[in-house]
Amino acid sequence: MQELYPAQIAQRLDQLTELSVALASSHDMELLLERILMVAKSITNADGGTVYRPSADRRSLCFQLSVNDTLGLHHGGSGGTAVDIPPVPLVDDNGGKNLASVAAYAANFGVSVNIADVYQADVFNFSGMRAFDRQFNYRSQSFLTVPMRDHEGELLGVLQLINAKDRDTGVIGTFSPTDQRFIEALAAQAALALTNRQLIVQLEKLLESLVNLINIGIDAKSPYTGRHCQFVPELTMMLAEAVHETDDGPMADFTMTDADRKELWFAGLLHDCGKITTPVHVVDKATKLETIYDRIDLIDTRFEVLLRDAEIRALRQQLAGGDAEAIGAELAQEQAALADDRAFLRRVNVGGEGMRPDDQERVHRIAGRRWTNPAGSDAPFLSDDEVRNLTIRFGTLNDDERKIINNHIVMTVRMLESLPWPKHLRRVPEFAGGHHERMDGKGYPKGLTRDEMSVPARVMAIADIFEALTAHDRPYKKAKTLSESLEILGKFCLNGHIDPDLFDIFVRKKVYMRFAGKYLDPAQIDAVDEAKIPGYVP
Repeated sequence: MQELYPAQIAQRLDQLTELSVALASSHDMELLLERILMVAKSITNADGGTVYRPSADRRSLCFQLSVNDTLGLHHGGSGGTAVDIPPVPLVDDNGGKNLASVAAYAANFGVSVNIADVYQADVFNFSGMRAFDRQFNYRSQSFLTVPMRDHEGELLGVLQLINAKDRDTGVIGTFSPTDQRFIEALAAQAALALTNRQLIVQLEKLLESLVNLINIGIDAKSPYTGRHCQFVPELTMMLAEAVHETDDGPMADFTMTDADRKELWFAGLLHDCGKITTPVHVVDKATKLETIYDRIDLIDTRFEVLLRDAEIRALRQQLAGGDAEAIGAELAQEQAALADDRAFLRRVNVGGEGMRPDDQERVHRIAGRRWTNPAGSDAPFLSDDEVRNLTIRFGTLNDDERKIINNHIVMTVRMLESLPWPKHLRRVPEFAGGHHERMDGKGYPKGLTRDEMSVPARVMAIADIFEALTAHDRPYKKAKTLSESLEILGKFCLNGHIDPDLFDIFVRKKVYMRFAGKYLDPAQIDAVDEAKIPGYVP
């Protein structure tokens, strides 16, 4: 047993202190474990060492990292060579604790095991180690095995060191009680660092699961928005990466770290979370007259009443001695006019890109017809609300419903700003809440201009629009082709709606094509002449 001098003890304490600082700032689990093992080797001057981690079912110990200086072995971690060693069972064939393996023993009982010479020890089964020695012409001798447990006693891993060497002569000796106490202190620090890292990972997984939970709720509420909540984050990241890789032009200074990417990804997932408060009959309004049901059927019934009344009137005229041929011709003309008006209303009930003024006027003329309602009263053929909806110029939403839809972004911002975001995710509300803003300040909810918006928020605005244009699962519109969508985006670029610099990268880097190849129907992927895209200069 080698005697330690005060200077050596001080050096070990310095190493423990440095390790504590390093563990506090480490985010990579593999490198974290490697740092723990290498410091443990240095403190004890061990020739080799192994780190075990419990399996997912916690019934065995898996080799996570293994190094040996004499043999030049480095499996796992930064060594680049995968660990291909069978796991060590924690239970025996009868379901009891495995007492034959020193690593399993230390793990099962939470105690350190210090063996001076494994060839002289008859308590544990070292047949695997002896086979290793024969294969590599090595001589294993001293072992120090220390469990790593968290504050609740949960096993996090096992640290095992092999062959303590004299620092002056290199002769293999034993691990001293001082060595053991230092490694136990190191294991305690390591367990704390591993626990903290696992908690961080678990919290991040929990956060992402809660985000997915919200999107599942939105999807279940409206299947037409589920695709949007999944694909906008994808397209946002595609465009953001293209901007990140751009090394010239106005966007050359934009870069992202892994933390920035995670922040933007969360924002993309949550960009429409406010829709969970939007009524389904507004989100899914497929036709102008739809509420809980499509009220065009009520209007069809009124046409049936008018057709019936016309036929009854004609029959009465004939019974009164009128000219049957003239009456029949007049009836046919009236029926044809009613059928034409009926077909017209059914057609305009479907939303479009823009309703013509003369079609709007025709709706008003039809509304002026009179009919006898179920109460027997004379009434206008269309109610004011029906006229208001049937004359919607763009899409299927009237002004009040559009305000309700637009309010989803207000609710998104309110919901996200109410959460205590950690520092590395603090911009999620700003990124997610800006995808309906415009570069000219005419967007909502805050009326921000381009200079007041971050690049990620401007990126998401383009992703949101392009995904909506190409979506083929909306009940109120047909999916646009690539060329149609790019033409509309180009016009938005010219009229101050989207960022022209980002749109240039979107087209130039073929971001639209990468997205189309993954998610669009092949029928939508038509030939695109980029020279004809408004606002884009090849």
